[in-house]
Amino acid sequence: MRTVFHEKLDELTVQLGQMCGQAGLAMKNATYALIEADLSAAEQVISDHDRMVTMRASAEQATFALLALQQPVAGDLRAVFSAIQIIADTERMGALAVHVAKIARLRYPDHAVHGEVSDCFIEMGRLAVGLGESAQQVLLTGDPAEGAHLRDQDSAMDDLYRRLFSLLISPLWQHGILAAVDTALLGRFYERFADHAVEVGRRVVFIATGVLPDEDDIATD
Repeated sequence: MRTVFHEKLDELTVQLGQMCGQAGLAMKNATYALIEADLSAAEQVISDHDRMVTMRASAEQATFALLALQQPVAGDLRAVFSAIQIIADTERMGALAVHVAKIARLRYPDHAVHGEVSDCFIEMGRLAVGLGESAQQVLLTGDPAEGAHLRDQDSAMDDLYRRLFSLLISPLWQHGILAAVDTALLGRFYERFADHAVEVGRRVVFIATGVLPDEDDIATD
C-alpha cells in the first residue's frame, strides 16, 4: 500500500509540473498577443484555458484519492496538503495569462501597450515563462534550494513592475488615460503570476523541510 501511495504521489507531482509548464506557455503566448496585437493568438490563449481547468480537476481528484488511499503522516501529509495549494496557484497563473490575452483582444486592432512600456512587457513575459519553467523543475526535483531561488526571479519582476509605474507617472507619458489603466492592470497580472510561482517554491521548501518560510525569507542571496 505504501508503494502504491508513493507511485500515485509521484504521478500527482508530474501533473502539477505540467500545470506549471502550461501556465508558462499560456503567458508566453499571451505576451505575444499583447505585443503584436495578434487577435488569433489572444483567442487561442483564452480557449486553451479549458485545458488548465481540466488539469486542475484531474489533479484535485488525484489528491483526494491519495487521502482516501491511506492516512498520510509527516512528509507525506505535507506533500498532499501542499498539492492542494499548488493546484490553486498554478491554475491562477493560467488565469492571469488569460487576463493578459483578454486585454489584447479588447484593444484589437490597436496595440494595448506602446513604446518603452512594450519593452517592459517583453521582459516581464520572458521572466514569467522562466518562472513557470522553474516552478515545474522545482516540483520535479523537490529541491528546497531551487524552490527558494524562485524569489530571486520574482525580485526581477518586481523591479520591472516598479519601472512601469515610473513610466505611468512621468510627465512624458503621452498615451492617454485608457492606455495607462491597461498598463497598470497588465503589470499587476504579471506581478501576481510571479507571486504564485514563488508560492509553489515555498510549498516545495515546506514539503522538504517541514517549515513554511515567510514570503520574504526564501531568497538565496
